[in-house]
Amino acid sequence: MGSDGVRLGGDLMDVTMAMRRLVRRRLRGASPPPDLRPAQIELMLVVGRTPGVSVAAAARELRLADNSVSTLVNQLVRAGMLRRETDPDDRRAARLELTDAARRRIADWRDRRARLVGARLEELSEEDRETITAALPALRRLLARLAEPAAGAPRAVPNGDAGGDANGDPDGAQEHPSSDGGEA
Repeated sequence: MGSDGVRLGGDLMDVTMAMRRLVRRRLRGASPPPDLRPAQIELMLVVGRTPGVSVAAAARELRLADNSVSTLVNQLVRAGMLRRETDPDDRRAARLELTDAARRRIADWRDRRARLVGARLEELSEEDRETITAALPALRRLLARLAEPAAGAPRAVPNGDAGGDANGDPDGAQEHPSSDGGEA
């Protein structure tokens, strides 16, 4: 890969991660209790994308140990964000579902985030907004390419809206969260 690609990749990641951190910080404190850790939010996003997912399948997607995800599940069940239901085909397995409170929290966070960023976008010039709009299809194609396995490497599973990751952006795979932590 040429140095231009490496430089552009670094700049793109720096800007997107900084934007995510700033948005997360601006929205922090506006979320209702309970306070959730990034890994908890990421698990909620996985369950939101795949209702009825098993603990083992969620662990694979999150690239965490089953017992780590079980701990997160227990915490989220106690917090009223997840329901654990017995798999009718395998009584030893649990299927996970978001509660209405979790769905509302994720939707509220996405709405507040869109309003915050949208207000700042409106402050930019028409030319800047058009440039950002024109870049979105290419950024989506880049995201799809990043989700593909690299030649000779094991398949990478996209985290998250994605809409989430271990970092708390309620957007799962469609809008990948960064590695900067977050709150729904």
